Formats: sequence, C-alpha cells, structure tokens
Amino acid sequence: MKSTVKNPLKNRVVFVSLCLALLLVSAPSYLRSETKDLKVGAFQVQQELVLPASPEDVYDAATGDISGWWDHSMSEHPKKLYIEANPGGGFYEIFDDAGNGVLHATVIYADRGKRLRFIGPLGFAGQAVTIVTTYDFLPDPAGTKLRVTCDVSGQIADGEDKTVDAVWHHFIFERLKPYIESGAYKTKTRH
Repeated sequence: MKSTVKNPLKNRVVFVSLCLALLLVSAPSYLRSETKDLKVGAFQVQQELVLPASPEDVYDAATGDISGWWDHSMSEHPKKLYIEANPGGGFYEIFDDAGNGVLHATVIYADRGKRLRFIGPLGFAGQAVTIVTTYDFLPDPAGTKLRVTCDVSGQIADGEDKTVDAVWHHFIFERLKPYIESGAYKTKTRH
C-alpha cells in the first residue's frame, strides 16, 4: 500500500537543491571577479631631533590628546585626536558626538618617557599596508632626543617612501617641535 502523506521537509530540500543548482549553472553569466597584482614592498623611515623637555614631558605631549600638533585627519574637523598610551590602546580620530571615527593604529608597547610603539595603517587606511611606528625618548643634555622609526610593509607604490618621510618630517619638525618649544604642551591634561 502506498502512503499518500507528503513529506514537506523532503520537498523543501529538493526545491532548495534545485535552486542552488540553477544558481551555480547561471552564475558565470552575471557574476564577475577580477584579480589584480599588487606591488608589495617594505621600507624604513627614521628621523630624530632634540626637544627642550624631559623624556616624560615629550612622551606626554606625544600621547593623549594630540590635536595640538597632529594636523592630518580623515575628517575635516575631527572632534578628537588621541593616543591611548597603554598596550591595546588606540590611536583614534573621532569625527563627531555619535562616536563615528577611525582607529589609525593600536598601541603595542608603552613605557612612559622611554618608548611608545603602535601598529596600523595610519594614512594608508584601505590599503594592505602595515606600519609599525616607534617613538624612542632618549635622555639628552638639552632635553630629549626623540627618535621616530616607521617600518612600512605591504601594498607600496613607487615614491611612497619619500611621501612617508616628508609627512613624518612635517609632524616631528614642523608641528611637534614648535608645540614643545612654545610650552603649549604644559597646558594639556595628561590622560
């Protein structure tokens, strides 16, 4: 005797299987993919200068709220630019009161007055680039020798090494140095 009871689960499985088979057969006609070769490479940029403040003061000026000297951002007028100087802390740019923004890098080493290291794409967001940036705060008779080392690897276009070098020269010599020399860092709240 034949059963006349239908199995709805079996019917659904057959229907879904047929739909998937039809999709796989017709997919090449409307799905497109493209593979591109990317130029990859690596380079290091290192700059140093002597600043007229203690290593702890320079460290504090270079972390926490950095809007007094850092002037490159993804938004025209960021609400906040800051570096949380602790392992796992972020180098953040907050766009607005809603908290929209970008994490430029993550702090992987923090030793106040001695060394700060963070890893992230910084200005290369959206590219397959990793930048390990290290600030070394070295005691000097005139204050602090700040050494900034950037190890860059990944999707690198020709000439980007010169661009990175110029940008860090701008930050360190044209922005941070006058910020320290003016004493403006002393009015900043330490985080």
